Amino acid sequence: MSDPLQHFGSVLRERRIEKGISLRKFAELIDISPTYLSLVETGKAEYAPAAERVRKMAEVLGTDPDHWIALAGRMPDDVKNIILKDPEQMPALLRAAKNLTPEQLKKLIADAERKGKGAED
Repeated sequence: MSDPLQHFGSVLRERRIEKGISLRKFAELIDISPTYLSLVETGKAEYAPAAERVRKMAEVLGTDPDHWIALAGRMPDDVKNIILKDPEQMPALLRAAKNLTPEQLKKLIADAERKGKGAED
């Protein structure tokens, strides 16, 4: 199952069933057609749902939206806007941070949040 969309669909279906939500009910809750949802879950859709739709799916399923958006091969709109705001430095920061450990990433995030709050004062 090397196709990311097929993997996303199977994980989505598994989680939806675990939550005891029928395909039709879930489609209604996230405002898409049951047919399209079935195509997504079986990996037969031509494209992944939009990031905001995936966010809604994650919220209904009680899971982390950013994780699900990435799993669907999408990027959250706010992250895209952050990158577009500084298209040279933000990608450079991401590339520089790509090999950091989870602990190092947490420290970097905490440092950036502290410095960001100082800039707002």
